[in-house]
Amino acid sequence: MTKQQFVLPITHCLPQASRLVMGCMGLGGGWNNAPLSAADEKQAFAIIDTALQSGINLFDHADIYTFNKAETVFGRYLKQFPAQRDQMLLQSKCGIKLAQPNQVGQYDCSKDYIIEAVNGSLSRLGTDYLDLLLLHRPDPLLQADEVAAAFDVLQQQGKVRHFGVSNMGWAQLQLLQRSLTQPLRVNQLEMSLAAHHWLDESVLIGMPAGAEKHFGYGTVEYCQLHNIQLQSWGSLAQGRYSAQAAKQTPTEQAVSQLVAQLAASYQVSSEAILLAWLMRHPAAIQPVIGSTNIQRIRACAAAPQLQLTREHWYQLYVTARGAALP
Repeated sequence: MTKQQFVLPITHCLPQASRLVMGCMGLGGGWNNAPLSAADEKQAFAIIDTALQSGINLFDHADIYTFNKAETVFGRYLKQFPAQRDQMLLQSKCGIKLAQPNQVGQYDCSKDYIIEAVNGSLSRLGTDYLDLLLLHRPDPLLQADEVAAAFDVLQQQGKVRHFGVSNMGWAQLQLLQRSLTQPLRVNQLEMSLAAHHWLDESVLIGMPAGAEKHFGYGTVEYCQLHNIQLQSWGSLAQGRYSAQAAKQTPTEQAVSQLVAQLAASYQVSSEAILLAWLMRHPAAIQPVIGSTNIQRIRACAAAPQLQLTREHWYQLYVTARGAALP
């Protein structure tokens, strides 16, 4: 296996960051108000330990994950093993208000809400600071100067070291950055072999078929130009290319077979092939792994040491498209 050569943009501010990110959306049990159980805690502790043992030291949270329980159970881990905080990087996201009986679900990137959300995350995680804070979704009512004021307060108080966004296009990044004193370090987007509109848009530029693809043309290139780390969520395509997938389309079956063949050829797991496909792109994508399956997390660990050939990368892309390139 040939090791990936791309330098992660995030290493300009966090040089110790791992090539993969451990997503914590599945920690803490279900998305409900049930209290954390002993089983939830045992599972979360095992996932955190497995990630660290696999060389993954960046953990991705959001205040809403499993109704705050993901951060809470992670905080219990840090309380029991406080020395591990120095061995990891923590990022969390804020800006989504889940629906309540008398309130519709909405986004909120106002100054007061950002500060309140960060304080809540720090309390649940049991830590004094976040290495990274991301705005979770684009708020149509976002006022860049309010965000800038919140970021300044949080940085001055030592509560957040670096900042970024999630699910934003290049124009939104540019508008926000104009008001900020800190550089945006991360943009987390849905990117996978299944969710490949980010590639289709560039391949089909100027063609009628490209009008059917929506991702935010130029966002990938903008992030490359401005050293903004692209993180991919949904990196493993929600398991649709797994041999255990319950129902597959003919295209998904073809992709699954190809992934399995390449995994055997490279002597790695299917998960490593899916991640290596993302990481082969010159944008130096940093995949987020959202699995709660211990074996699957371990199976991902070989991805950073694997570089697919150009032929294999294109075989996967064209097969996933279900159509030849123009």
